[in-house]
Amino acid sequence: METKELKFLLKLLGFPDYRAPLKLVKPNYKTKVSEVQGICRQLRQRELIDCGEEVSQLGITPAGKSLLKLDSGKLPVSEAQRQVLQTCVTAKRSITANKIGIAAAEAQGVIKDLVDRGLIKAIKTEIKEVWLTERGKEFLRSDCQPSGNQPLYTGEMLKNYLSFLRKSPIAQPQLAEPSINNASKPSDEAILDVVRQLDRELGTDNYLPIFHLRQKLQPPLSRDELDAALYRLQRQDKIELSGLVDGTPYSTQELQAAIKQKVGVPLFFIVAN
Repeated sequence: METKELKFLLKLLGFPDYRAPLKLVKPNYKTKVSEVQGICRQLRQRELIDCGEEVSQLGITPAGKSLLKLDSGKLPVSEAQRQVLQTCVTAKRSITANKIGIAAAEAQGVIKDLVDRGLIKAIKTEIKEVWLTERGKEFLRSDCQPSGNQPLYTGEMLKNYLSFLRKSPIAQPQLAEPSINNASKPSDEAILDVVRQLDRELGTDNYLPIFHLRQKLQPPLSRDELDAALYRLQRQDKIELSGLVDGTPYSTQELQAAIKQKVGVPLFFIVAN
């Protein structure tokens, strides 16, 4: 691993839940934004980190142009989506996301939906947030071997690393351990039961904010383990995960409990099918 990549990981260890806005995780103050983006993509390719990514430049596709030629009263898109498509056509070339005339809080969700439907294309994306994966944690616990004779790592980075190791001691291999750990963690079906139970108790009308589930199941589950379980339940059509457009009613901590997306708004609500 290159020194700049390891320094990036060590800086990330200094943030709550090992998650932070990208602009705060530069290896050093001289590192260019484009270089930091490159570091992120290399580490993500190795599954050591994951990222929240936003579309920063977009353009309309032939399918999007064809759709706009239909009767305006029968367009299978929302008014916000129609506005984005019309703005792209008027521009006659690619435009930046802040020029589409949609409020910033809503823009990425609208863009993601149009990209998924093939009506617009993402020409350029930017990583906005990064977080350490379970594989990244295991790498830092067991496989990380800093080397070199130069003082490449700051005292703050080493402090972060030592704090991480103290919180996550390397487990000694024991045959009986996996069955003990697995027994203490709920199955996907049990998680689904908890979702339904919380919805009834809290009266959320089958629109349960994820932070309630995290408060109930973390621990024994880690954040990544719970996210993975929810994705599995979604693939089985047992739940749906829905984004949040207006975060005003919620606290910062509650908003941070959402599942970040590489493109689009975070997933905030759970709907049981």
